[in-house]
Amino acid sequence: MQTMNSDFPEQNNTSTSGSEVADPSAVATNDVSSYASTSDNSVNADAASDDANAMAPQIDSLKAQLEASGNQYTRLVADFDNYRKRTQKEKDDLDALVKRNTITELLPVVDNFERARAHIKPQNDSEMAIHKSYQGVYKQLVDSLKRLGVSPMRPEGQPFDPNLHEAVLREPTDEHPEGTVLEELVRGYFLGERVLRHAMVKVAAPKEDTPVLDDTQSSAADS
Repeated sequence: MQTMNSDFPEQNNTSTSGSEVADPSAVATNDVSSYASTSDNSVNADAASDDANAMAPQIDSLKAQLEASGNQYTRLVADFDNYRKRTQKEKDDLDALVKRNTITELLPVVDNFERARAHIKPQNDSEMAIHKSYQGVYKQLVDSLKRLGVSPMRPEGQPFDPNLHEAVLREPTDEHPEGTVLEELVRGYFLGERVLRHAMVKVAAPKEDTPVLDDTQSSAADS
């Protein structure tokens, strides 16, 4: 018995174009997975935001502590620098005071050497040898003072300056303007730019006019 072919073509699982038909169950599974992933990302974002909000006060507190520590460090550095400068200045002032006092004590010795040189006139070879000997000591002392920054004043012929000079004598004269230093009696010295000892000087004063007698007074005086 001959089998009859069906009037309808055999159905198969492929479309006329040859592509496979999508499985409805697979599509549903992918949609569910995509939704679950989106939900998880949203939950994670919300959790991170909550954590950031919760940590904000702690972060602000740490920033404040860091700023306070920085300010404290800056103050400590400034205080230490001021302390270093202050102690260095005190040390320099003390050194200058000791130096000044020591040199001041040596100046009378220099004065005595200069008086001896001005007044002693060697008369023979032995006296000249002694003279040269103490003058050598005097020169060595003066050179040492120069190395320490000591320099003598030269006030003769200069106007009197109370910041540098001490007037101990006044000499009336018309050869020099009033207030001119005529002679240095005791030498003054500088230590650097500062006065170490004032110079004792003789200063010019205006000459007093001698009263002139007329003829009548002269005749009366003669009689």
